[in-house]
Amino acid sequence: MTRDICFDLDGTLTDSGPGIKNSVRYMLARCGLPPQTDAELDRFVGPPLMMSFQAFCGMTEAQAKQAIPVYRAYFKQTGIWENTVYPGIPGLLAALRAAGHRLYVVTGKPEIFARQILERFDLWQYFSHLQGIDLNEDVPTAKADLLGAVINRFGLDPARMVMVGDRRYDMEGAVAVGATPVGVLYGYGTRQELTAAGAAYLAPSVPALQGILLKE
Repeated sequence: MTRDICFDLDGTLTDSGPGIKNSVRYMLARCGLPPQTDAELDRFVGPPLMMSFQAFCGMTEAQAKQAIPVYRAYFKQTGIWENTVYPGIPGLLAALRAAGHRLYVVTGKPEIFARQILERFDLWQYFSHLQGIDLNEDVPTAKADLLGAVINRFGLDPARMVMVGDRRYDMEGAVAVGATPVGVLYGYGTRQELTAAGAAYLAPSVPALQGILLKE
């Protein structure tokens, strides 16, 4: 059966952790905040910045809004390219397209950055649409809302949709709209996190993900 398969970007298609974590390090230093360990910085890969800065840095909403441009000053110049495609992803996307599936990127990252990443790494060719957020978005956008925008734009049937991601936000979004949630364990979320959020399948590797998606 032909499916509409939505992919998260960070931690699912590319390992963007180094750039995101270095951007947070830059922001913390510029804002006079204590440094965090590498393990602590892993928490910032996936969630919206506003949510992360408040939850993991103890910022108020106003402080988080002021910190985001500081973070992006580093990210848009350097952090965006401290990033690599997970091995096997281009082959996976090509196989899914060859099987007739329609592919989308659904990310909480600003679209302008996500598009640059997809084009730089030659992944854009596989996708029908990119759904992200506006660069000036002041409030976190739930993954369910982003998926809903794709559903409404293309008239998709959620029962034929799959959402692939590495964090609970991806799984919760899929559950909320009625899509099949598929979690990947090679990214930044844990098995416990993904299972608790409703993952119907878990893929420990890209080849395992390919097997799930082509079978599903």
